[in-house]
Amino acid sequence: MQPPQAISPDAGRPRLLVVEDDANLLRALRRGLELEGYAVDVAETGPTALAAATAAPYDAVVLDVMLPGIDGFEVCGTLRRRGRRMPVLMLTALTDVSDRIRGLDHGADDYLVKPFDFGELVARLRALTRRELAAGGGAPDLGDLRIDAAARVVTRGDRRIGLTARELAVLELLAARAGRVVTRAELLDRIWGTEYDGSPNVVDVYVGYLRRKLERPGGPPLIRTVRGVGFMLEPA
Repeated sequence: MQPPQAISPDAGRPRLLVVEDDANLLRALRRGLELEGYAVDVAETGPTALAAATAAPYDAVVLDVMLPGIDGFEVCGTLRRRGRRMPVLMLTALTDVSDRIRGLDHGADDYLVKPFDFGELVARLRALTRRELAAGGGAPDLGDLRIDAAARVVTRGDRRIGLTARELAVLELLAARAGRVVTRAELLDRIWGTEYDGSPNVVDVYVGYLRRKLERPGGPPLIRTVRGVGFMLEPA
């Protein structure tokens, strides 16, 4: 029997890193973005932002320019040099065109000048994450595997497959990246949450559950293990 575990409330939600040294604005942004359906991590200095965005996967970063320690320009530039390609939306009180150009030259994807309308921020984030999905080739072809996350229904061919909430969350993340490796660390972080302190082997356990339920005896594997890295759902 599978052990009962509480699923992370952030599972399946787009994950943002919001970097801002104004504590009041940071609280307001976090609260508003969480109400919009995002999972939000925060940082208040350049070094902590750089460490967080280097170590963890984010769907987008909202990055203030004027930060203690390292400014937002350098944070963004360093992330790009390290190969981190998540969309970056820079926030700044600087209004000169030269400053906006500097941000874009450091690898920012978009720029929003303070004070800004929160609705515009959300719209720009939606546009950036849509653009990222399109750049990755859009929704992958999963063959006869169908996932209706809203109805919590998974089918393969004409067979309906019963999954637990945790199994479904793991499958959704693998399916969203079909054809690309998802690391164990990312699965653990996104599905179980940052507060989980149990064995990281729990990821392998749940991938095993999915294989037994989804793969056909004698058929090709649906989920491939990439040794020492993670797992990949094979596209059709």
